[in-house]
Amino acid sequence: MIREAAVADVPVILAMIHELATYERAPEAAQATEAQLTEALFGPQPAAFALMAEEDGEPVGFALWFRNFSTWTGTHGVYLEDLYVRPDARGAGHGKALLAALAETCVARGYERFEWSVLDWNEPSIGFYRSIGAQPMDGWTVFRLTGKELHALADTTRVNGASPSRI
Repeated sequence: MIREAAVADVPVILAMIHELATYERAPEAAQATEAQLTEALFGPQPAAFALMAEEDGEPVGFALWFRNFSTWTGTHGVYLEDLYVRPDARGAGHGKALLAALAETCVARGYERFEWSVLDWNEPSIGFYRSIGAQPMDGWTVFRLTGKELHALADTTRVNGASPSRI
C-alpha cells in the first residue's frame, strides 16, 4: 500500500534516511533532524513531500520529493530526492509502486518531468530504473556547492552589494 506520509511517520522516515545513507556509504552525511523534517514536510510552507510504502500496516519504504520547474517546458516536475525500501521488503514491488504513484502525480498535475539521481556504482538500482523505462541523462554532470565553498560564493554578493533573494 502507498499512502501520503503523516507527521507520525517522521521518526521512521528519518530512520530510513539513515539506513539509506549507510547503504550509500555515507552514514555521516545524514544530519537532518526530526524537527527539520517535520518543518520541511508539514510546516506552513512545505518544501518537500513524502509517500510511504506499507506492508501489513508497517512502513517498509518511502519516497521523498519536491517540485522543480522546467523553463523549457514551462511546467513543474517532480524531483525524487530519496527512494528507499528496506532490504527485507525489496523485490515485493514497493519501489515500483512508489515510483508509479509519483508518475501518477506528474500526469494528474500536468508535470512533464520526473527526475532523480543515482550513484554510478548502484547497479541494482540502475537496472531497476532501466526496467521501468527510465533513461539516464548522459552528457549531464551534477554539480554541488556545500560548506566553505558555498559560503565563499555567497560572500561575493556582499562584496558586489547584492542582497539575498526572497524565496
